[in-house]
Amino acid sequence: MKRLLTTALVSTLATAALADGHLPLKELPDIGDRDYWVPDEVNADGKLQAMQDVVGGAAVPYTGTLDAPVQIALIYPSADTSDFWARNYLAMTKRLDQLGIAYETTEFASRQIEHSLQSTYANQVEQDAYLYDYVILGPSELASLSDTISKLAGFDDFRTYVWAFHTPLKYLDNQPDAWFDFSSAAGALTMCDYMISRLGEGVTMAMNRGIPGITDNQRSGDFKACVEEKAGWTTVYEHYGEYQREGGFEGTSLILQAYPEATIIHNANTAMAMGSVEAQIALGKEKEIFSTGWGGTGLELEAIRAGELDATPMRMGDDVGAATAEAIRADLEGRADELPFVFLGRITVAHDQMSAAEIDGLEQEAFRFSGVGALER
Repeated sequence: MKRLLTTALVSTLATAALADGHLPLKELPDIGDRDYWVPDEVNADGKLQAMQDVVGGAAVPYTGTLDAPVQIALIYPSADTSDFWARNYLAMTKRLDQLGIAYETTEFASRQIEHSLQSTYANQVEQDAYLYDYVILGPSELASLSDTISKLAGFDDFRTYVWAFHTPLKYLDNQPDAWFDFSSAAGALTMCDYMISRLGEGVTMAMNRGIPGITDNQRSGDFKACVEEKAGWTTVYEHYGEYQREGGFEGTSLILQAYPEATIIHNANTAMAMGSVEAQIALGKEKEIFSTGWGGTGLELEAIRAGELDATPMRMGDDVGAATAEAIRADLEGRADELPFVFLGRITVAHDQMSAAEIDGLEQEAFRFSGVGALER
Protein backbone atom coordinates (compact mmCIF):
# COMPACT_ATOMS: atom_id res chain seq x y z
CA MET A 1 0.00 0.00 0.00
CA LYS A 2 1.20 3.49 -0.86
CA ARG A 3 -0.96 5.21 1.74
CA LEU A 4 -0.10 5.93 5.34
CA LEU A 5 -0.75 3.09 7.80
CA THR A 6 -2.98 5.25 9.98
CA THR A 7 -5.17 6.08 6.99
CA ALA A 8 -5.54 2.42 6.13
CA LEU A 9 -6.49 1.64 9.74
CA VAL A 10 -9.18 4.34 9.84
CA SER A 11 -10.72 3.17 6.57
CA THR A 12 -10.57 -0.49 7.60
CA LEU A 13 -12.35 0.27 10.85
CA ALA A 14 -15.02 2.27 9.02
CA THR A 15 -15.61 -0.60 6.58
CA ALA A 16 -15.75 -3.10 9.43
CA ALA A 17 -18.37 -0.98 11.19
CA LEU A 18 -20.57 -1.13 8.12
CA ALA A 19 -20.12 -4.88 7.82
CA ASP A 20 -21.01 -5.34 11.49
CA GLY A 21 -24.53 -4.18 10.81
CA HIS A 22 -24.44 -0.52 11.80
CA LEU A 23 -26.63 0.25 8.81
CA PRO A 24 -29.20 1.58 8.34
CA LEU A 25 -28.76 4.75 10.35
CA LYS A 26 -32.51 5.35 10.10
CA GLU A 27 -35.48 3.62 8.51
CA LEU A 28 -37.99 4.95 6.00
CA PRO A 29 -41.54 3.52 5.98
CA ASP A 30 -41.01 1.14 3.02
CA ILE A 31 -37.64 -0.23 4.12
CA GLY A 32 -39.05 -3.71 4.62
CA ASP A 33 -40.22 -3.87 1.01
CA ARG A 34 -36.71 -3.43 -0.41
CA ASP A 35 -33.53 -5.50 -0.50
CA TYR A 36 -31.51 -2.28 -0.62
CA TRP A 37 -31.15 0.93 1.34
CA VAL A 38 -31.79 4.39 -0.06
CA PRO A 39 -29.37 7.27 0.60
CA ASP A 40 -31.41 8.87 3.37
CA GLU A 41 -31.19 5.61 5.34
CA VAL A 42 -27.40 5.34 5.26
CA ASN A 43 -26.10 8.92 5.14
CA ALA A 44 -25.52 10.75 8.39
CA ASP A 45 -27.23 14.13 8.51
CA GLY A 46 -25.27 16.87 6.79
CA LYS A 47 -22.52 14.73 5.25
CA LEU A 48 -23.95 14.67 1.72
CA GLN A 49 -24.48 18.42 1.61
CA ALA A 50 -21.01 19.01 3.01
CA MET A 51 -19.50 16.80 0.31
CA GLN A 52 -21.51 18.50 -2.43
CA ASP A 53 -20.21 21.84 -1.19
CA VAL A 54 -16.63 20.57 -1.36
CA VAL A 55 -17.14 19.16 -4.85
CA GLY A 56 -18.68 22.40 -6.10
CA GLY A 57 -15.94 24.55 -4.61
CA ALA A 58 -12.31 25.18 -5.43
CA ALA A 59 -9.83 22.38 -4.80
CA VAL A 60 -7.88 22.50 -1.54
CA PRO A 61 -4.48 20.88 -2.24
CA TYR A 62 -3.42 17.73 -0.42
CA THR A 63 -0.59 18.55 1.99
CA GLY A 64 0.52 15.03 2.84
CA THR A 65 3.28 12.96 1.27
CA LEU A 66 3.17 9.71 -0.70
CA ASP A 67 5.92 7.18 -1.34
CA ALA A 68 4.61 6.69 -4.88
CA PRO A 69 1.56 7.58 -6.98
CA VAL A 70 -1.68 6.04 -5.74
CA GLN A 71 -2.76 3.13 -7.93
CA ILE A 72 -6.37 3.19 -9.15
CA ALA A 73 -8.11 0.36 -11.02
CA LEU A 74 -11.34 1.12 -12.88
CA ILE A 75 -13.71 -1.67 -13.95
CA TYR A 76 -16.56 -0.06 -15.86
CA PRO A 77 -18.62 -0.23 -19.09
CA SER A 78 -16.69 2.57 -20.76
CA ALA A 79 -16.87 0.82 -24.16
CA ASP A 80 -20.55 1.82 -24.45
CA THR A 81 -21.95 4.80 -26.35
CA SER A 82 -22.60 6.92 -23.25
CA ASP A 83 -19.77 9.29 -22.34
CA PHE A 84 -20.79 9.14 -18.67
CA TRP A 85 -17.88 6.85 -17.83
CA ALA A 86 -15.23 8.75 -19.73
CA ARG A 87 -16.38 12.01 -18.15
CA ASN A 88 -16.24 10.48 -14.67
CA TYR A 89 -12.69 9.42 -15.38
CA LEU A 90 -11.66 12.84 -16.67
CA ALA A 91 -13.33 14.66 -13.80
CA MET A 92 -11.69 12.41 -11.22
CA THR A 93 -8.20 12.70 -12.70
CA LYS A 94 -8.38 16.45 -13.27
CA ARG A 95 -9.61 17.02 -9.72
CA LEU A 96 -6.76 14.80 -8.46
CA ASP A 97 -4.40 17.01 -10.46
CA GLN A 98 -5.86 20.09 -8.80
CA LEU A 99 -5.49 18.43 -5.40
CA GLY A 100 -1.84 17.63 -6.11
CA ILE A 101 -2.29 13.87 -5.63
CA ALA A 102 -0.08 11.77 -7.89
CA TYR A 103 -1.84 8.77 -9.36
CA GLU A 104 -1.67 6.01 -11.97
CA THR A 105 -4.76 4.31 -13.42
CA THR A 106 -5.45 0.91 -14.92
CA GLU A 107 -8.69 0.63 -16.90
CA PHE A 108 -10.74 -2.50 -17.58
CA ALA A 109 -13.38 -1.62 -20.19
CA SER A 110 -16.55 -3.51 -21.05
CA ARG A 111 -20.01 -2.92 -22.45
CA GLN A 112 -23.11 -2.55 -20.30
CA ILE A 113 -24.34 -6.08 -21.04
CA GLU A 114 -21.02 -7.84 -20.39
CA HIS A 115 -21.57 -8.95 -16.80
CA SER A 116 -19.24 -11.95 -16.97
CA LEU A 117 -16.41 -9.88 -18.45
CA GLN A 118 -16.63 -7.48 -15.53
CA SER A 119 -16.46 -10.42 -13.13
CA THR A 120 -13.39 -11.69 -14.97
CA TYR A 121 -11.75 -8.29 -14.66
CA ALA A 122 -12.57 -8.22 -10.95
CA ASN A 123 -10.94 -11.63 -10.49
CA GLN A 124 -7.82 -10.27 -12.17
CA VAL A 125 -7.77 -7.27 -9.85
CA GLU A 126 -8.25 -9.55 -6.84
CA GLN A 127 -5.30 -11.68 -7.89
CA ASP A 128 -3.16 -8.51 -8.09
CA ALA A 129 -4.72 -6.84 -5.06
CA TYR A 130 -1.36 -5.73 -3.69
CA LEU A 131 -0.89 -3.48 -6.73
CA TYR A 132 -3.87 -1.21 -6.06
CA ASP A 133 -4.87 1.40 -3.52
CA TYR A 134 -8.34 2.12 -4.92
CA VAL A 135 -10.67 0.01 -7.05
CA ILE A 136 -13.60 1.71 -8.74
CA LEU A 137 -16.35 -0.54 -10.05
CA GLY A 138 -19.09 0.67 -12.38
CA PRO A 139 -21.33 -2.43 -12.37
CA SER A 140 -23.05 -3.40 -15.60
CA GLU A 141 -26.08 -4.08 -13.36
CA LEU A 142 -26.19 -4.06 -9.59
CA ALA A 143 -27.81 -7.43 -8.83
CA SER A 144 -25.76 -9.22 -11.49
CA LEU A 145 -22.50 -7.92 -9.99
CA SER A 146 -23.46 -8.10 -6.31
CA ASP A 147 -21.10 -10.99 -5.56
CA THR A 148 -18.30 -9.15 -7.33
CA ILE A 149 -18.92 -5.99 -5.31
CA SER A 150 -18.89 -7.95 -2.05
CA LYS A 151 -15.69 -9.79 -2.95
CA LEU A 152 -13.85 -6.60 -3.90
CA ALA A 153 -15.08 -4.84 -0.79
CA GLY A 154 -13.73 -7.68 1.35
CA PHE A 155 -10.11 -6.89 0.47
CA ASP A 156 -8.05 -4.86 2.92
CA ASP A 157 -5.40 -4.06 0.30
CA PHE A 158 -7.51 -1.37 -1.37
CA ARG A 159 -10.58 0.81 -0.90
CA THR A 160 -13.57 -0.09 -3.07
CA TYR A 161 -15.81 2.60 -4.60
CA VAL A 162 -18.93 1.92 -6.68
CA TRP A 163 -19.95 4.24 -9.50
CA ALA A 164 -23.42 4.68 -11.01
CA PHE A 165 -25.46 3.11 -8.21
CA HIS A 166 -26.80 4.66 -5.01
CA THR A 167 -28.80 1.77 -3.52
CA PRO A 168 -26.51 -0.31 -1.26
CA LEU A 169 -27.74 -3.89 -1.20
CA LYS A 170 -28.62 -5.07 2.29
CA TYR A 171 -27.46 -8.63 1.69
CA LEU A 172 -23.84 -7.92 0.77
CA ASP A 173 -21.39 -9.64 3.10
CA ASN A 174 -19.00 -6.72 2.59
CA GLN A 175 -20.07 -3.19 1.81
CA PRO A 176 -17.83 -1.00 -0.38
CA ASP A 177 -16.33 2.09 1.18
CA ALA A 178 -18.59 4.50 -0.72
CA TRP A 179 -21.14 4.74 -3.53
CA PHE A 180 -21.17 7.58 -6.08
CA ASP A 181 -24.13 8.25 -8.34
CA PHE A 182 -27.04 10.38 -9.39
CA SER A 183 -30.43 9.34 -8.06
CA SER A 184 -32.34 7.73 -10.91
CA ALA A 185 -35.48 7.82 -8.77
CA ALA A 186 -35.16 11.55 -8.13
CA GLY A 187 -34.38 12.12 -11.80
CA ALA A 188 -37.44 10.14 -12.84
CA LEU A 189 -39.72 12.26 -10.64
CA THR A 190 -38.11 15.49 -11.87
CA MET A 191 -38.68 14.34 -15.45
CA CYS A 192 -42.25 13.28 -14.64
CA ASP A 193 -43.17 16.70 -13.32
CA TYR A 194 -41.61 18.42 -16.31
CA MET A 195 -43.31 16.17 -18.87
CA ILE A 196 -46.74 16.58 -17.27
CA SER A 197 -46.38 20.34 -17.05
CA ARG A 198 -45.40 20.51 -20.71
CA LEU A 199 -47.59 17.82 -22.32
CA GLY A 200 -50.58 17.59 -19.99
CA GLU A 201 -52.82 14.64 -19.19
CA GLY A 202 -54.00 11.54 -21.04
CA VAL A 203 -50.87 11.07 -23.16
CA THR A 204 -49.98 7.76 -24.81
CA MET A 205 -46.35 6.69 -24.65
CA ALA A 206 -43.98 3.78 -25.28
CA MET A 207 -40.68 3.01 -23.62
CA ASN A 208 -37.22 1.73 -24.46
CA ARG A 209 -36.22 0.24 -21.13
CA GLY A 210 -32.75 -0.96 -20.19
CA ILE A 211 -31.93 -4.17 -18.31
CA PRO A 212 -34.30 -5.44 -15.59
CA GLY A 213 -32.93 -4.27 -12.27
CA ILE A 214 -32.73 -1.32 -9.89
CA THR A 215 -31.54 1.28 -12.38
CA ASP A 216 -34.25 0.62 -14.94
CA ASN A 217 -36.88 0.15 -12.24
CA GLN A 218 -36.18 3.72 -11.21
CA ARG A 219 -35.44 5.42 -14.52
CA SER A 220 -38.31 3.74 -16.37
CA GLY A 221 -40.57 2.22 -13.73
CA ASP A 222 -40.73 5.22 -11.41
CA PHE A 223 -41.28 7.56 -14.36
CA LYS A 224 -44.06 5.37 -15.75
CA ALA A 225 -45.79 5.07 -12.37
CA CYS A 226 -45.57 8.82 -11.82
CA VAL A 227 -47.07 9.94 -15.15
CA GLU A 228 -49.76 7.28 -15.02
CA GLU A 229 -50.79 8.15 -11.47
CA LYS A 230 -50.52 11.93 -11.69
CA ALA A 231 -51.75 12.53 -15.24
CA GLY A 232 -53.50 9.38 -16.47
CA TRP A 233 -50.92 8.55 -19.14
CA THR A 234 -51.13 5.21 -20.97
CA THR A 235 -48.13 3.02 -21.76
CA VAL A 236 -48.81 0.85 -24.83
CA TYR A 237 -45.47 -0.93 -25.16
CA GLU A 238 -42.22 -1.47 -23.24
CA HIS A 239 -39.15 -2.71 -25.08
CA TYR A 240 -36.04 -3.91 -23.25
CA GLY A 241 -33.14 -2.58 -25.31
CA GLU A 242 -30.37 -3.54 -22.85
CA TYR A 243 -29.04 0.03 -22.81
CA GLN A 244 -27.66 -0.47 -26.33
CA ARG A 245 -27.98 1.78 -29.38
CA GLU A 246 -29.22 -1.22 -31.36
CA GLY A 247 -31.89 -1.88 -28.75
CA GLY A 248 -33.15 1.70 -29.00
CA PHE A 249 -33.24 1.48 -32.79
CA GLU A 250 -35.05 -1.86 -32.84
CA GLY A 251 -37.52 -0.87 -30.13
CA THR A 252 -38.37 2.43 -31.81
CA SER A 253 -38.77 0.81 -35.23
CA LEU A 254 -41.27 -1.62 -33.72
CA ILE A 255 -43.09 1.14 -31.81
CA LEU A 256 -43.47 3.36 -34.86
CA GLN A 257 -44.87 0.52 -36.95
CA ALA A 258 -47.03 -1.32 -34.41
CA TYR A 259 -48.06 1.46 -32.00
CA PRO A 260 -48.62 4.64 -34.04
CA GLU A 261 -50.79 6.03 -31.25
CA ALA A 262 -47.70 6.53 -29.07
CA THR A 263 -46.58 10.15 -29.31
CA ILE A 264 -43.79 9.87 -26.72
CA ILE A 265 -40.84 7.49 -26.59
CA HIS A 266 -39.04 7.41 -23.24
CA ASN A 267 -35.45 6.12 -23.43
CA ALA A 268 -33.58 4.97 -20.33
CA ASN A 269 -30.06 5.95 -21.39
CA THR A 270 -28.00 7.81 -23.99
CA ALA A 271 -27.25 4.83 -26.22
CA MET A 272 -30.90 3.86 -26.66
CA ALA A 273 -31.89 7.49 -27.15
CA MET A 274 -29.39 7.82 -30.00
CA GLY A 275 -30.65 4.59 -31.57
CA SER A 276 -34.22 5.79 -31.17
CA VAL A 277 -33.43 9.07 -32.94
CA GLU A 278 -31.79 7.16 -35.80
CA ALA A 279 -34.87 4.98 -36.24
CA GLN A 280 -37.19 7.99 -36.26
CA ILE A 281 -35.09 9.78 -38.86
CA ALA A 282 -34.90 6.64 -41.01
CA LEU A 283 -38.70 6.47 -41.08
CA GLY A 284 -39.20 10.24 -41.36
CA LYS A 285 -41.03 10.37 -38.00
CA GLU A 286 -38.64 12.53 -35.98
CA LYS A 287 -41.02 15.54 -35.99
CA GLU A 288 -43.99 13.47 -34.82
CA ILE A 289 -42.47 11.91 -31.70
CA PHE A 290 -41.48 13.52 -28.42
CA SER A 291 -38.23 11.74 -27.48
CA THR A 292 -36.41 11.68 -24.16
CA GLY A 293 -32.94 10.57 -23.19
CA TRP A 294 -31.28 10.11 -19.85
CA GLY A 295 -28.31 11.83 -18.29
CA GLY A 296 -27.72 14.95 -20.37
CA THR A 297 -24.55 13.62 -21.95
CA GLY A 298 -22.77 15.56 -24.68
CA LEU A 299 -24.40 13.43 -27.37
CA GLU A 300 -27.84 14.14 -25.95
CA LEU A 301 -27.29 17.89 -25.78
CA GLU A 302 -26.10 17.89 -29.38
CA ALA A 303 -29.28 16.03 -30.36
CA ILE A 304 -31.41 18.59 -28.47
CA ARG A 305 -29.69 21.44 -30.28
CA ALA A 306 -30.25 19.64 -33.59
CA GLY A 307 -33.97 19.24 -32.87
CA GLU A 308 -33.71 15.45 -32.72
CA LEU A 309 -34.17 14.94 -28.96
CA ASP A 310 -36.72 16.86 -26.93
CA ALA A 311 -35.77 16.53 -23.27
CA THR A 312 -33.49 14.70 -20.86
CA PRO A 313 -32.87 14.54 -17.11
CA MET A 314 -29.45 16.18 -17.03
CA ARG A 315 -26.87 15.21 -14.46
CA MET A 316 -24.26 17.68 -13.35
CA GLY A 317 -22.06 14.94 -14.68
CA ASP A 318 -18.60 15.80 -13.36
CA ASP A 319 -19.81 15.77 -9.75
CA VAL A 320 -19.29 12.00 -9.45
CA GLY A 321 -15.69 11.97 -10.66
CA ALA A 322 -14.77 15.05 -8.66
CA ALA A 323 -16.37 13.55 -5.55
CA THR A 324 -14.33 10.38 -6.01
CA ALA A 325 -11.12 12.42 -6.10
CA GLU A 326 -12.19 14.24 -2.94
CA ALA A 327 -12.96 10.89 -1.29
CA ILE A 328 -9.43 9.70 -2.10
CA ARG A 329 -8.02 12.87 -0.58
CA ALA A 330 -10.14 12.43 2.55
CA ASP A 331 -9.01 8.82 2.84
CA LEU A 332 -5.34 9.76 2.47
CA GLU A 333 -5.81 12.38 5.19
CA GLY A 334 -7.50 9.93 7.56
CA ARG A 335 -10.88 11.64 7.22
CA ALA A 336 -12.88 8.82 5.64
CA ASP A 337 -15.43 9.09 8.45
CA GLU A 338 -16.43 12.53 7.15
CA LEU A 339 -17.69 11.12 3.84
CA PRO A 340 -21.32 10.28 3.07
CA PHE A 341 -21.75 6.57 2.43
CA VAL A 342 -23.70 7.47 -0.73
CA PHE A 343 -22.78 10.56 -2.72
CA LEU A 344 -25.42 12.01 -5.08
CA GLY A 345 -24.94 14.57 -7.82
CA ARG A 346 -27.54 17.09 -8.96
CA ILE A 347 -30.12 16.56 -11.75
CA THR A 348 -32.19 19.08 -13.72
CA VAL A 349 -34.06 18.89 -17.07
CA ALA A 350 -32.49 20.09 -20.31
CA HIS A 351 -34.97 20.54 -23.15
CA ASP A 352 -35.51 21.93 -26.62
CA GLN A 353 -37.36 25.03 -25.42
CA MET A 354 -34.27 26.33 -23.63
CA SER A 355 -32.22 29.09 -25.20
CA ALA A 356 -28.76 28.32 -26.47
CA ALA A 357 -27.32 30.32 -23.57
CA GLU A 358 -29.29 28.31 -21.01
CA ILE A 359 -28.14 24.97 -22.43
CA ASP A 360 -24.58 26.26 -22.64
CA GLY A 361 -24.70 27.35 -19.00
CA LEU A 362 -25.92 23.94 -17.83
CA GLU A 363 -23.32 22.20 -19.93
CA GLN A 364 -20.45 24.32 -18.66
CA GLU A 365 -21.39 23.64 -15.05
CA ALA A 366 -22.00 19.93 -15.61
CA PHE A 367 -18.79 19.34 -17.55
CA ARG A 368 -16.49 21.79 -15.83
CA PHE A 369 -13.70 19.19 -15.69
CA SER A 370 -14.34 16.88 -18.63
CA GLY A 371 -15.05 19.63 -21.15
CA VAL A 372 -18.03 20.92 -23.11
CA GLY A 373 -19.19 19.06 -26.21
CA ALA A 374 -19.28 15.41 -27.19
CA LEU A 375 -16.13 13.48 -26.35
CA GLU A 376 -14.21 11.82 -29.13
CA ARG A 377 -14.69 8.07 -28.99
